[in-house]
Amino acid sequence: MKSNLNARINLICGLYAITPDEADTAELLRKVRMALLCGVRVIQYRNKTAEAALRQEQAGALRELTREFAVPLIINDDAVLARQVAADGVHLGGADGSVADARAVLGSGKLIGVSCYNRLALAHEAVRLGADYVAFGSFFPSMVKPDAVVATPDLLRQARRELVVPLVAIGGIDAQNGVLLLEAGANALAVISAVFAAPDIRLAARQFSTLDYS
Repeated sequence: MKSNLNARINLICGLYAITPDEADTAELLRKVRMALLCGVRVIQYRNKTAEAALRQEQAGALRELTREFAVPLIINDDAVLARQVAADGVHLGGADGSVADARAVLGSGKLIGVSCYNRLALAHEAVRLGADYVAFGSFFPSMVKPDAVVATPDLLRQARRELVVPLVAIGGIDAQNGVLLLEAGANALAVISAVFAAPDIRLAARQFSTLDYS
């Protein structure tokens, strides 16, 4: 059981790409494929504007694409959708339900990540309840969430000393400032715009993938 847990946890490392809101499924797949070709290690499906049918279609299509690359697929917010498409896990925000509820839906073999913003106590509680990884941010100004709370590299340093689960950093990260967060203890860098809004998605992903995530 412990070896299976470690194997799941070790999946959360490297460039963690979160999909943009994209109504055209073919275009979404084109963008994600380019990123996967250039080093993305985790895909999170996130679409805050799509209706349920489109979310089902896109999540299912991404499940097939991520299998092709042997990369885990995490579904944002929706444990039921994660189960329906056989995703590798779910990521929960502050208003997305409990770890226990998600675990009841997904079972013991799936990943659960939790957004902890700039609150280390929240991360400790998430881990206590069974979260497999935690995310902190925003570390830098973000186009996606311009009003997000601010986290600091010192938070990552303290979390690295106190927590054994992977730490994901998010918020305004690029390949330059991301180095500071990796040095502070982040295992993965979560990005949306820095990859998917870049003029060259492949180049952007490649720049992130060459960073030292060890």
